[in-house]
Amino acid sequence: MINEPDLIADASSKLAAGDYRGAHAICLEVLRANPSSADAYDLLGILTADHGNHRKAVDLFDRAIAADGRHAGALAHKARSLIALLERDRAVEAAEAAAALKPQDAHSLDTLGVVFSRAGLHARAASFYEAAIQADPGPANYQYNLGAALQFIGRMEEACAAYEACLERSPNDTRALSAIVQITKQSESTNDLPRLEAAFSATASVPDDALRMGHALAKAHEDMGHAKEALAWLGRAKAAKWATISYDPKVDASLFDAAISLARELDSRPSCEDGQPIFIVGMPRTGTTLIDRILSGHSLVTSAGELADFGLALKRRVRTPSSFVLDAETLAAASRTDPATLGKTYLESVRATLGLTGRFIDKLPLNAVYAPAILAALPNARVICLRRHPADTVLSNYRQLFATQFPYYNYAYDLAACAQYYVGFDRMIRHFRETLPADRFREVHYEDVVANIEGETRSLLDFCGLDFEPACIAFHENKAPVATASSAQVREPLYTRSMGRWKRYEAGLGPALDVLEAAGCIDPSERAPK
Repeated sequence: MINEPDLIADASSKLAAGDYRGAHAICLEVLRANPSSADAYDLLGILTADHGNHRKAVDLFDRAIAADGRHAGALAHKARSLIALLERDRAVEAAEAAAALKPQDAHSLDTLGVVFSRAGLHARAASFYEAAIQADPGPANYQYNLGAALQFIGRMEEACAAYEACLERSPNDTRALSAIVQITKQSESTNDLPRLEAAFSATASVPDDALRMGHALAKAHEDMGHAKEALAWLGRAKAAKWATISYDPKVDASLFDAAISLARELDSRPSCEDGQPIFIVGMPRTGTTLIDRILSGHSLVTSAGELADFGLALKRRVRTPSSFVLDAETLAAASRTDPATLGKTYLESVRATLGLTGRFIDKLPLNAVYAPAILAALPNARVICLRRHPADTVLSNYRQLFATQFPYYNYAYDLAACAQYYVGFDRMIRHFRETLPADRFREVHYEDVVANIEGETRSLLDFCGLDFEPACIAFHENKAPVATASSAQVREPLYTRSMGRWKRYEAGLGPALDVLEAAGCIDPSERAPK
């Protein structure tokens, strides 16, 4: 007879320490003696998920659940693998089933928080992170996760406290350090420069950590008016990351070409008449979150956040062989699928997870390339594309710390590549302006919104078929969660400090400005004399 509880505890310890071989051997020993051990299958599932094989992990978690239908940990871990597989509706269903069993262990509680966070349910996630910390206040990662959730729902002071608690446990956690700087105003008298520079030195050999610290140092210097130092830190941190990737601008150019071709092919197809989503798109950091907050201030509109559902629905419909959800091949295949079914699949996916039945906003900037397919699949939808001065757009993208695991933003590690991407994006949007129906596709310029927020708001609401409500222009009072880089800024009243920001950095933007000028995106007269 084996002592299964002791063996499972030993396997758990080995798994936590990264001894996968040892944990695997113990789990197999347990299963030989007890083929229905839910705990052994659960641990094998965690081990498999840690190696990135989430499909196989789900199978193992299902075996654990079959052996013990009240195994909350297995349900929570299954949910996390499902969210990694981009199956959000199934993930939330599994997470809710686990939550109903009221798990008490910190790991399961934190895992549920992660699932709800990635599903866009940030307020729900925060309660699970808080419960995980109450069960075990030790792990730094639990504190960081709580801080991120609190930041997204606008509880900034509490978020800072959680990030500081993370740093007490892990002083060089670059995620927490970077987050604190992003949501606080740095000044000459009160700033985080010493510990940011120390962390940069301590993590310089890890490109992703150095990237975070370089961005944080740049933001701190920018707050203090040190434009030259800010750009220097960005260049230093991004150069190390740029050296580790293989970026081919032709890949993005082919994507824009495919979108342009799609606009020619999908103009008159029958499609799904149900639903009236509002898609807010554009290059990142051009005001998409601001418009989301303005429109979601309306009593009839809910912000669903940044959803990948349309792209996933298309990918699953066309089944192109590439490993990417978004590429030229997949976009081109949109002309060969039934738009009505595509639209229905998208709406069902959103409603199943988020429970949205009325007007809602899908604010994923990259959805811009899907605009022709969106309007073909959802004729009652509206697509609002944000535009901003070309040089400010390029600078804002270069300044942004995007998720490093997504290759779609690799252009942002180099100034000239940023500008080349803008030129291709601009070419695509100009074509959309000429070919897509003006009553369903509209460009909005960030500078116009800042200059005349009420007038632009009234015009946008009219475009969406909505009456004006004063709450829309009080966007900074909107309490809905914001899980974007603008989570702090959009809780302030409208400001003008980001307009014309590129002028303060002009001396260091030569490679980008040369590309923009050569493409005719900016006039030579806008630049300072050389």
